[in-house]
Amino acid sequence: MNFRGRNKVTPEFSMSSMTDIVFLLLIFFMLTSTMVTTNALDLVLPKAKGITAKNQNISVSISKDLNYFIDKTQIQETDLEQQILSYFATKDDKSLILRVEEGVPIEKAVNILDIANRNQIKVVLAVRPK
Repeated sequence: MNFRGRNKVTPEFSMSSMTDIVFLLLIFFMLTSTMVTTNALDLVLPKAKGITAKNQNISVSISKDLNYFIDKTQIQETDLEQQILSYFATKDDKSLILRVEEGVPIEKAVNILDIANRNQIKVVLAVRPK
């Protein structure tokens, strides 16, 4: 008499369904990540949360009328680098606060950042609280 069954159950685990699910998840995340990064440029400046430290040395401001001020003294755009360098000539801690009013073209702020970068001056961008 043969008591062996005809249906044998194998104790092996099939990974094909698991790889299908992982592959579909990979495709899903690749597609959604490209959609998120292309629409991520909705910027509203210059509002931010944060506190400006009180120990900065100098404040450079640009008004909507494109008038430049160092602290409260109005200066010409052409004299800006010379005035900043003369102020930091005797200082060890070179850092300034950059205050740019809303509506000022970004090129004007980048000009001051370029001056600071060339002369190894730290810049803190001042913003109003939210």
